[in-house]
Amino acid sequence: MAPEEKQAKRQNRGPVSVVRSSLPYQVLLYLNGWYFAFFFVCQILIYAFKGESLPYATNVLPAEIILVFILAGLEALRIFFARKGNLTERIVGVVISILLSIPSLLGVLFLLLWQTYVLRVDVILASIQIAFIGLELVFGIISIITFARSTPY
Repeated sequence: MAPEEKQAKRQNRGPVSVVRSSLPYQVLLYLNGWYFAFFFVCQILIYAFKGESLPYATNVLPAEIILVFILAGLEALRIFFARKGNLTERIVGVVISILLSIPSLLGVLFLLLWQTYVLRVDVILASIQIAFIGLELVFGIISIITFARSTPY
């Protein structure tokens, strides 16, 4: 093929777009979505066990269960904004996700440290969730830096 033909073929391909969204961040968010569903179901079952076998003060057990449901909604929003922000390469979605990580992290820390009865399974499950949140914070910050550097004017 002549060089002129090669250049003509290259020119017919259209504009080149560079994908800046982070695949490791997206995979981590996907895995965290599945893990948090598992975490939520396990927490509900653990609270059923605790409610049957451990003495609780009045209204403490329902309050802790309500916290788990609030945490589930918060995690769903956080993961949604992170996934959409990463896929659309928008800084705002990832920033919202990072801001939602703070109360989510506090909720998981409550389940790890400050709930009325902390079982060994609670410690294991909450520690894995904290690791997911921490890694997603790191990858989220890296994604924000990547998106900010490549913003066209």
